[in-house]
Amino acid sequence: MDTATGEFLRGTLKTIVLRLLAQQGRMYGYEITQAVEERTAGELSLTFGALYPVLHKLENEGLLTTKNEEVDGRLRKYYQLTARGSEIAARKVDEFERFVQLVRLLIVPAPDVTFGR
Repeated sequence: MDTATGEFLRGTLKTIVLRLLAQQGRMYGYEITQAVEERTAGELSLTFGALYPVLHKLENEGLLTTKNEEVDGRLRKYYQLTARGSEIAARKVDEFERFVQLVRLLIVPAPDVTFGR
């Protein structure tokens, strides 16, 4: 992943995590990293160093709840959206989609609409 892609990913990581949790219901950290890699065919990858601070921040903001479960003798922490988290997830995705549309207007040349030239 190049530097620019890393910058874009950092700027959208909160939205990505919220969206994945909205779609999946609940996930644990490694599962989130794997979902990002699988859905982007390996083009994007999350490090735990980037992911866990975002998860903790979302939890502190009241957007996530956590539940520890023992799986194969190991403790696994699952993250799930709160009702408020679900609302924020939908809003963040809408905001991001609108932002992408606006950026596209700036970088994709508009067709020449001047007639008679």
